[in-house]
Amino acid sequence: MSSSVNEAPAPDEIPSLYGPGKTVKRVRTRHLIEAKERGEKWAMLTSYDQYTAALFDEAGIPALLIGDSAANNVYGYETTLQVSVEELLPLVAAVARSTHRTLIVADLPFGSYEAGPAQALETAVRFMKAGAHAVKLEGGRRMAAQIRALTGAGIPVMGHIGFTPQSEHTLGGYRVQGRDAQAAEIEADAHAVAEAGAFAVVLEMVTSSVAAEITKQLPIPTVGIGAGSETDAQVLVWQDMAGLRRGKPPRFVKRYADLATVLQDAVKAYADEVRAGEFPAKEHGFE
Repeated sequence: MSSSVNEAPAPDEIPSLYGPGKTVKRVRTRHLIEAKERGEKWAMLTSYDQYTAALFDEAGIPALLIGDSAANNVYGYETTLQVSVEELLPLVAAVARSTHRTLIVADLPFGSYEAGPAQALETAVRFMKAGAHAVKLEGGRRMAAQIRALTGAGIPVMGHIGFTPQSEHTLGGYRVQGRDAQAAEIEADAHAVAEAGAFAVVLEMVTSSVAAEITKQLPIPTVGIGAGSETDAQVLVWQDMAGLRRGKPPRFVKRYADLATVLQDAVKAYADEVRAGEFPAKEHGFE
């Protein structure tokens, strides 16, 4: 009996986003949507430079975000509001040049898309020319027109709702979203983003129950950060994940390493050897 054209592929033939059996050569937005359909969760990290980008790409992370979080993780600003398009573009180019497989998503910073679809399109084009494969912008229903304009021009868009850092002053600071009457508002934003054409949506600091319900309802992947375990994917700032940034981390962060201590110990050892005349040794010089 011949097999049906609609017959599901064998498990070892199903394309995997990452891991030992990964088969997708270049991750595209459709691969992320297909992963949701088959129940495969995936991880996303920020990246702002060639070395982390290459390492994360080699590790099989399917999507990297050049976030406006570069504001307080690269440039030393207090909030994300201060970073500019001109400061983010070189970071996007560096990450794009240093990866081969991962999907590159660039954040549109505050003030670069809110004025309307035309401004959003102009900014997004600059990021795509720098090497991005998609862009991310904050806002739900109020940004539907911008999302339609970008997707209509062939630019994939990742939405971002719930707590949106660029609107922290309007939201009254860093506060969990989706409680009580807010739940319906967050769900309406999620549907508006999906209907406008976004391929995925970040849910930041949204209650776990609301995030789980949105994930069930939407045909596109949900990417959680402080939104519980039921989202389709998770994203973290890499410096938080790897313990490079000191201080008390947000509740939703898990530190998988202590790079701050590792780097500090290495620096101290180097300085001690220089002071003691132990470095450079004979094998580090030339005759």
